[in-house]
Amino acid sequence: SRMTTPNEVEVKRAVNTALDALFVEDEHLLSANASERSLSHMLAVHLLSQFPNYQVDCEYNRDGFDVKKLMLKQRSVDDDALDAVTVFPDVIVHRRGQQDDNVLVVEMKKASSSVNHDYDIQKLLAFKEELKYRFAAHVVIGYGKSGQLVREVSWLTVLALNDLPRQRS
Repeated sequence: SRMTTPNEVEVKRAVNTALDALFVEDEHLLSANASERSLSHMLAVHLLSQFPNYQVDCEYNRDGFDVKKLMLKQRSVDDDALDAVTVFPDVIVHRRGQQDDNVLVVEMKKASSSVNHDYDIQKLLAFKEELKYRFAAHVVIGYGKSGQLVREVSWLTVLALNDLPRQRS
């Protein structure tokens, strides 16, 4: 029998619970200014316990995951390799090998990053629109340039899909 898919309230609660755990148990990563990849990995670890019936993956690029078809503007990679941009999402919650049970896609930025968020947003919208992810979150965490601790979660609504350029075949 098919599991019931988590609803909006459950998914948002799961993300906030995972962030609670990260801020408490992995505070050293935040204060040590660890890489975005490290933070994404820890978020994925904490999300795993929130979604026991799903897989949680970082920078997933396996079977059935055709990144090439995503309508993303070409973007040059920054000199700063730690902020290197990939088309793969930072964290996804899904069932591997199934196309119809994609729950959540997350893009993560450190609060100290100066990289523009537009590309992340565009990527999240493409995952919602084209790979049918039900929920998409942009997460900004860590210590900002002025030393304050930041924790922001922005949920992308379907309305924002109107901003995505359509390709007519």
